[in-house]
Amino acid sequence: MRAASHFSRIPLIAAVAALTITAAQAADTPTASESPAPEITVIHCAHLIDTVAGKMLGATSIVIDGQRIKEVVAGSVNRDGAKVIDMPANDTCMPGLIDSHTHLTMQFGKSTYSDKFRLNPADYAIRSTVYARRTLLAGFTAVRNVGDDHNESIALRNAVNAGEVPGPRIFSAGQFIGTTGGHADPTNGFRWDLQGDPGPKDGIINSPSDAWKAVRQHYKDGADLIKIMPSGGVLDESSSSENPQMTLDEIKAVVAAAHDYGFTVAAHAHGAEAIRRAVLGGVDSIEHGTFMNDEDMKLMKEHGTWLVPTIIAGEFTMEKAKEGWYPPQVARKALEVGPKIMATAGKAYKAGVKIAFGTDAGVYPHGENAQEFVYMVQAGMPPMYAIQAATTHAAALLKHSQDFGSISAGKYADVVAVPGNPLDDIALMKNVDFVMKEGTVYKQGGKPTGAALKSSLGM
Repeated sequence: MRAASHFSRIPLIAAVAALTITAAQAADTPTASESPAPEITVIHCAHLIDTVAGKMLGATSIVIDGQRIKEVVAGSVNRDGAKVIDMPANDTCMPGLIDSHTHLTMQFGKSTYSDKFRLNPADYAIRSTVYARRTLLAGFTAVRNVGDDHNESIALRNAVNAGEVPGPRIFSAGQFIGTTGGHADPTNGFRWDLQGDPGPKDGIINSPSDAWKAVRQHYKDGADLIKIMPSGGVLDESSSSENPQMTLDEIKAVVAAAHDYGFTVAAHAHGAEAIRRAVLGGVDSIEHGTFMNDEDMKLMKEHGTWLVPTIIAGEFTMEKAKEGWYPPQVARKALEVGPKIMATAGKAYKAGVKIAFGTDAGVYPHGENAQEFVYMVQAGMPPMYAIQAATTHAAALLKHSQDFGSISAGKYADVVAVPGNPLDDIALMKNVDFVMKEGTVYKQGGKPTGAALKSSLGM
């Protein structure tokens, strides 16, 4: 789900790097000014969720060497010279969470449709530093950012990786790829003399040869994956949320080019025919999947295609449509999609379709990602499955199971905790009170630490 934005492009990395403490960030006072952490850290967890085995463990010690986990030991153990973190007895530890569908460079609101005529790409880039921090403090240590308008999320990723701003580990799709007049077209809703003629360099394709050029441009730009729009969407100003907007040959060309360059392909698709084409075309995941039918689900199982439901986006846009947030055509689509997306996700789970956690963050306020857990359980998924969807499943979708998704030796020291047992009350996932990413603590005792505001720029 997206709204069109401007289509000029300017260098953004300087804008992202320059702003490391914004007014919104400064409002959160750090608990202490932190000195460099010891090389070895031991976390004592009274309870730990084993996301691989799908079970709750008792007392467990996580031994961390630098950025990665050295060993996981039953019981409470110590290591000479190690920094020890004793988690509260009621807390449950688990791997850092992964949101497979975010838009960290946008935040939808009532003014979005006019903002695209006022805000510059640098404005979106600077605001994204705030959204990235909120996401990290909500317990999400990795995200798949599936589309922006000017590659701002690539700049944000680079700034996070360089330690210039705090945020989750970002896998960026860069610009959306779609067709003229489709859900990715940045000029939808513009009068004709302002539309221009966006092409492959802008993410707009109209043939298999255009598809190859667009993917190669993404490789040149430094993207991590590809996001395509084979169906209509909700928040743009076109008339349909579900009509097919890419041919099967165009989708196959995108996938062939993407796989040549080592990319996975995520496909925004609400409509049944668009989902069918995307699956047959070889995409790795279907995003939303609102109107998928039994044939689509069967095909997804046969092809091993992931579903990323984003139930929260459907629920949120339906609510805001009733409050008059959107133009009439957009509101109509939101009221069509909202009531169906949860039921479809539940049906897909029962049919055996693989599901990874994703939320469409940016359509709703950043930092509220964990509400998706509540909706997944309401859709009929067990709490453990929902947590696995945001850990082992999402890591597999990203093809990074070797690095994160579970707490085990050799993986990044991404650890979060909630006060209580989320298997008994999944809503506890909204109350993350401890966040560690790559061995650095960003939140403890429910409050941001100094690391949540620090940057390599020394500001």
